[in-house]
Amino acid sequence: MDVLQRPSIPEDAVQYQLFLVHPDSSDAEAHERFLQQILQNILAEIAPLLVQYIWQHQPFNLRYHPEKGDVPAHLGGVTEFGDNVEDEWFIVYLLKHITCTFSDIAAVVYDNDGQFLLIEAAEHLPKWLDPDSSENRVFLYRGELHILPNRTRCGEVGWPRDSVPTVVQALEVLHSHTESCLAKQPIRAALAKRLDGYPDKIQQNFHCAHCYVPAGIAVVLSRRPDLIAPAVSAFYLRDPVDLQACRTFHTFPPDTRVMTSVKFTRCLYAQLQQQRFVPDRRSGFTLPVRSHPQYRAHELGMKLAHGFEILCSKSGQSSSEKEASVSSNPLWRGFLDSLKKNGYFKGELEGSVRYKDLMTSAESFFRQSVTSTHCPAIQNPGQEMLKVSEDTSYSLDDLKNQEAHLPPEDSDAWLDISPQELERLLEERGGRGVSDGTRKTAPDEEVQEEEAGYSLIAVTQGMKNFINAMSSHEGAEIPRSCLAEPFSFDPDAVTSALDGLLGSKDDELDSDDFEDDDEEDEDEEVQNGESQKQADAEALDNLRKYMDEMDQELQSTNIGRSFTQNNRTSNTADASKSSLADAGSELVEEEIQPLDVDLNLVSNLLESLASQAGLAGPASNLLQSLGIHIPPDADQS
Repeated sequence: MDVLQRPSIPEDAVQYQLFLVHPDSSDAEAHERFLQQILQNILAEIAPLLVQYIWQHQPFNLRYHPEKGDVPAHLGGVTEFGDNVEDEWFIVYLLKHITCTFSDIAAVVYDNDGQFLLIEAAEHLPKWLDPDSSENRVFLYRGELHILPNRTRCGEVGWPRDSVPTVVQALEVLHSHTESCLAKQPIRAALAKRLDGYPDKIQQNFHCAHCYVPAGIAVVLSRRPDLIAPAVSAFYLRDPVDLQACRTFHTFPPDTRVMTSVKFTRCLYAQLQQQRFVPDRRSGFTLPVRSHPQYRAHELGMKLAHGFEILCSKSGQSSSEKEASVSSNPLWRGFLDSLKKNGYFKGELEGSVRYKDLMTSAESFFRQSVTSTHCPAIQNPGQEMLKVSEDTSYSLDDLKNQEAHLPPEDSDAWLDISPQELERLLEERGGRGVSDGTRKTAPDEEVQEEEAGYSLIAVTQGMKNFINAMSSHEGAEIPRSCLAEPFSFDPDAVTSALDGLLGSKDDELDSDDFEDDDEEDEDEEVQNGESQKQADAEALDNLRKYMDEMDQELQSTNIGRSFTQNNRTSNTADASKSSLADAGSELVEEEIQPLDVDLNLVSNLLESLASQAGLAGPASNLLQSLGIHIPPDADQS
């Protein structure tokens, strides 16, 4: 498919599609009913994971999509994840879980970068697979990554690289040759490493912190924890017009503030914590001194209050249209039964306050992800906040009494990262150390690793392997195993090849090189042979003259002195040089000393590294990509 014909996807969004591997397209209405039933079963399966999740911008959503062009009827959706890329990978985990549970479903997922699953395993992909040849080839099927292989001969499994299969054709190959389409183990291992920890990782990405907020906000968040995301975004993306509504707080007055525990995602907490903001004096918000033990709770609560107030100021008047009850939706019953089966209500009695709060969250998610026919985000979060606040009664004294029983807040030490940890993360993302999964920690092993990485022999061998590697017109490629195989270099063969091309400078041309060995046809081809011989001789003479002129021109410069030569001169050579110089002969030619290629290479690289002063540069980037680590220059002179 041409790049210009691909569907446009927002920059921070992920699109996903679920197809039946072996669909029955004879009856369109029956096919639609079957997909709707599968949708209900899917929601019932993943509901416990979805309800407790806090999305950055939009939730995971699935809807029925009828057949359009070459794309058959399927279930699909788009989710904008904003600044939290973990939302995108959580969706990938959901798709793997769905395809593992429902074996007749294959999933396709991509974003504005294309097949980002392949980007994660780029170090292990076959050479033929690139963005142009991956269209309709990559699927999540039966819980694993599948790639349609490249078919080079008739009868082989797969699809030709130079053509794009339709979705129906790709599903047929996937269904009939499942084992052949299974991605190689290193590719699947790279994807599994990125998804390692799910679904427990959901709780690890949450961060609970104490916040000193107005009582109305505490009540809203207790019933709708998901509203924390639009509130933080409103504060994070504020402008001067938004702050006009925060000069005086009408919806959430600051004199009703109480201490409460608020659950963030790590992304939302970082966005709120790292913002510097001084409230307007007219707002009524005052902060204690920075040394106060609860300064952070006061600051976070102040920022949250501004975000909630901004949203409520944009809510406008309430809509006169009454929303339909979720209970009228045929998918709601299966959704609710799955929540009860998986312990979502945590043993709470039906009708209790906590049970109602959990039910409100479930209904809200179901309304946004299933019944909404428009953008699957919270359409008017400010109006949602006002509605929850109006429908909930609370006692300020009770909220203040609950302050003594708040759970401890989580440590935010994860915000600070050491240089060593940053280096480790960069190495993992760069593809080094991924296969082992662990780093060497023993002192003796660390010394051996450093000695191997700092070896100058490794530098020269790595550069030779890089130069010797075959690359295409798309650019140079780093050898996948730079130091795995020794570099073989035959200087005699290279010298012989050059002599054959240029001829010997001291000897005349050998006539055997240009004469025909067949004596029987000598009379018939003598003229052609002589003309060919003359043409070759003229070409070699012109080449010699060109090289001689270059040598004479370079002899007047200092370029030769910039290279280090092998110290192989003998006393006899020095004596012959001096005698020839005294004679003043015009035929004297300065003896060309052989260069020490390895020494010149290393010295030039080290000089380039020293000139970088510890910063990134061509030499350090090239060596790092080759897996070679050079220590910092300890000589400050």
